Amino acid sequence: MDVLEEKVVRKNYVYQGKILSVRSDDALLPDGKPCKREIVEHSGGVGILYVEDGKVLLVKQYRYAFGKSIYEIPAGKLEKGEDPALAAKRELSEEAGIEAGEMKHLVTYYPTCGYSTEKIHLFEALDCRHGTAHLDEDEFLNAEYIEVQKVWEMIRSGEIQDSKTIVALQQYLLNRK
Repeated sequence: MDVLEEKVVRKNYVYQGKILSVRSDDALLPDGKPCKREIVEHSGGVGILYVEDGKVLLVKQYRYAFGKSIYEIPAGKLEKGEDPALAAKRELSEEAGIEAGEMKHLVTYYPTCGYSTEKIHLFEALDCRHGTAHLDEDEFLNAEYIEVQKVWEMIRSGEIQDSKTIVALQQYLLNRK
């Protein structure tokens, strides 16, 4: 079958919130048969890999959806229309007090392409200087520098399960080869 595209018949919003919206769409399959598609709309996000002296900057933050604190690279949500590189600079400064001179784009990927519009833009922070973190009012986290090899061990053991952190580190190593 050459044509794989599904057609939207009607977007039916079930919920519209501050961070995301949920739809239950009426659509048509490539063969013309009707179907339902459940979609989570999200403005997207950024993640920032910063490596200094062989150590990766990670933040440990409580994630309500999983009921535990997890390690991840500094990250944040894109505001509507915001440039991803500028958002990455903002988030790195807010969460860790690191002022990046340059943001090198690593990759943009779809973390859950089956049901969400979210795209995550990953960057490597370069030419950085240290400043003071200035977290959002409702943000609580600890920033830590961990040896690259130890981070890989944490991924292999399952201690780190965050996709943006895993993808950023893989891209970092691919770019070094």
